[in-house]
Amino acid sequence: MSLSSRTIVVVLCFLFVLAPCLTKATTDGVVQAGGCDSHKFNNGKHFRSCINLPVLDSYLHFSYVRETGVLDVAYRHTKIESSSWIAWGINPTSKGMKGAQTLLAYRNSTTGLMRAYTSSINGYSTMLQEGPLSFRVTQLSAEYLNGDMTIFATIVLPSNTTVVNHLWQDGPLKEGDRLGMHAISGDHLKSMATLDLLSGQVTATKVANGNVLLVKRIHGIVNAVCWGILMPIGAMAARYMRTYQGLDPMWFYIHIGFQTTGYFVGLLGGLGTAIYMAKHTGMRSTPHTVIGLFLFALGFLQILALKARPDKDHKYRKYWNWYHHTMGYVVIVLSVYNIYKGLAILQPGSLWKIAYTVIISAIGLFAIVMEILQFNKRWGSLCFKKAEDLEADQSVSNV
Repeated sequence: MSLSSRTIVVVLCFLFVLAPCLTKATTDGVVQAGGCDSHKFNNGKHFRSCINLPVLDSYLHFSYVRETGVLDVAYRHTKIESSSWIAWGINPTSKGMKGAQTLLAYRNSTTGLMRAYTSSINGYSTMLQEGPLSFRVTQLSAEYLNGDMTIFATIVLPSNTTVVNHLWQDGPLKEGDRLGMHAISGDHLKSMATLDLLSGQVTATKVANGNVLLVKRIHGIVNAVCWGILMPIGAMAARYMRTYQGLDPMWFYIHIGFQTTGYFVGLLGGLGTAIYMAKHTGMRSTPHTVIGLFLFALGFLQILALKARPDKDHKYRKYWNWYHHTMGYVVIVLSVYNIYKGLAILQPGSLWKIAYTVIISAIGLFAIVMEILQFNKRWGSLCFKKAEDLEADQSVSNV
């Protein structure tokens, strides 16, 4: 074997031996650069463990002493606006939001200073008021730098605690530095897990998430069908079918059937699912919920109005018609608007919005066509009457 051949063989063997080491060094470098261990805090704090939380661009840095139960923690939320609040907490009693002992922080909109405080969540309608926790918390502080908001704290847990249920969240900051409601869809429903304080292992918690997602879909489908499809069709049956004598009184029964079905199915399915979501996701009062309750009230008034409907020849019948028709159109317009509000909140996917838009557009197009076809029947007499009045006025002036 020549000298050059021997040299090549030696170099290849050397590279073969060093390849695993080089690969490991390169991999470690990538992990260090992209993982949470590479982060350095301005206050110089160091933590033994760091976990990349599965959702909401969050990291948990912590050091834990099992014998004393002392947990030094830094919850860091990246890529977040200064007009937001963040929260991290431990739930010693369950795996959900209710009962959580939380640390919260936000940036004061006036002074620009960070505020950190504690809040014990006793129910899903909480406003995250400041209050003591079930365990001792010291050295509580917060910072906001380059889009990262971090909460620092020292927590004293019962000694020999090894596993905790923890959760994290973010939401908007309203006027007057009020903490607004966090989103109730997507990753905001997945931000809870079981944390092993010794190994650092995180196990995602799926408590009620599958049920909530299913209930969300049911809520959207029921309300979209009942209030956004059946109600408009029932109204069109009354408006357009009644102009044909052969369809009387069929139009009335179709109208009553669609409206009552839409209302009562919406009441049982739509309102029932809304109550379930409010109980399990902490929904607060929003324009969507207010409009929804207002629609149920208007629908109930429409049902009561049927009992007070005067006879066709009664002198007050025209006023009842004005009221009934006006309230019906208000219900339809608000229903369609509120369905889109609900889609924006629940975010079930773009296909849902596209599907409903196609359906309601088809209903609207049909209504436009019917208005054109029935224009003479509906408005012709009024136009002719105005023309006759003008001719009468002209004849009087000529005299």
